[in-house]
Amino acid sequence: MFIAERWKEYTLLDAAGGERLERWGEYLLVRPDPQVIWGGEKRRPEWKQADGIYKRSREGGGNWVKKALPEEWTVSYGELKFLLSPMGFKHTGLFPEQAVNWDWFSGLIRSCPRQIKVLNLFAYTGGASVAAAKAGAFVCHVDASKGMVARAKQNAALSGIPGDRIRYIVDDCAKFVTREIRRGNRYDAIILDPPSFGRGPNGERWVIEESLDGLVELICGVLSDDPLFVLLNSYTTGLSPAANGYLLSRHMRRFGGSVASEELGLPVQESGLPLPCGASSRWSRS
Repeated sequence: MFIAERWKEYTLLDAAGGERLERWGEYLLVRPDPQVIWGGEKRRPEWKQADGIYKRSREGGGNWVKKALPEEWTVSYGELKFLLSPMGFKHTGLFPEQAVNWDWFSGLIRSCPRQIKVLNLFAYTGGASVAAAKAGAFVCHVDASKGMVARAKQNAALSGIPGDRIRYIVDDCAKFVTREIRRGNRYDAIILDPPSFGRGPNGERWVIEESLDGLVELICGVLSDDPLFVLLNSYTTGLSPAANGYLLSRHMRRFGGSVASEELGLPVQESGLPLPCGASSRWSRS
């Protein structure tokens, strides 16, 4: 398991009864988590002290019950700073388990003797974009949501990223890659964080089980002759790390190197055990 265990301003305090209890900076949140399939007593007093609780509704979706939770606040991860807020679908604007991937590819970027160009697809609020830029890469950040791209710009500014380090694109990811291939643009590294289901800015339909294989094949056409890394993330239930790793290995074998695939995890303070939080497959030369 790839475990994000270097956080100072985020802590997964407990996980029980279908929910996780988290500290984000100075605020306590309670959110549902489908991976928390066990019961158990919620003994920690922080369960009753939460500043924000996301409640599921019977009709689907849900809403935040905010006691003392502000509309926005920030947390830091080393030199990186991120703006958080209570969003729809229980989100906060950041996936803390991805920090272990930021550390991994930041090390590769910093140790590379040449300038690295990174393409970040389905880039959301820019956690990976900011980390890659801070490590010294030039980043092309692509997402179909104008709102998420706007938040990514805020995160980059908070982290002190120069304005010319990240190029922001609001577009359907597959269509953008197709145009980049035609234009002859190439990237040394690619980050893929596709949703299970989604719509592009013009209504383009995305279903991961139907579209991921074709997309990974497509992105090989925009890689440079000497790529540094490819990172594929998945939060889709039923797609195992091994399945994603097989898919990535199948397309990347022309470049040599190897793929490591594991679940992502966050350490739970109460139990001392890691909570599974998705999966990552990492291709690199080493």
